[in-house]
Amino acid sequence: MAIETTPLNVIDAETLLQNWQGHRRLTRRVIEAFPEDKLFSFSVGGMRPFAEMAWEFIRMAVPIVEGVATGKWKEYDSGSKPASKAEILMLWDLQTAQLNEKFPTLPPHRFSEVDKAFGQWEMPGVVTIQYAIDNEIHHRGQGYVYLRALGIEPPHFWERN
Repeated sequence: MAIETTPLNVIDAETLLQNWQGHRRLTRRVIEAFPEDKLFSFSVGGMRPFAEMAWEFIRMAVPIVEGVATGKWKEYDSGSKPASKAEILMLWDLQTAQLNEKFPTLPPHRFSEVDKAFGQWEMPGVVTIQYAIDNEIHHRGQGYVYLRALGIEPPHFWERN
């Protein structure tokens, strides 16, 4: 017996953006919690310092939205890698505004169209966006381990406002 199914939209673009921005607000607080020197130097078990992870998020966020919107996948160009916590946070805030500006312009059909993002990941646009969110959550968890190892209480993971 075949079961008839009807496609169900469980999340709209605005809700997806708000979810992502909630995670970004939390990640920003994790960045802020690090002492300046430890942000760029501290690691556990051979993992990268958290500043390197934050730089990865910055290099992905806006280029992913632009790539999903247009099908053109360009690397993020900020001039140079940030050398201070203040520079990371400045770029973070700039991207927050850019995401809020650019995300609503995504054509709805592009969420389901398959692209090969950055020549590496072949998946629908919404999955590529979710990849960026999941990647940030994964690495933020590493940041939590670093903060605890430094004796610093990380922000509550559920507080994304």
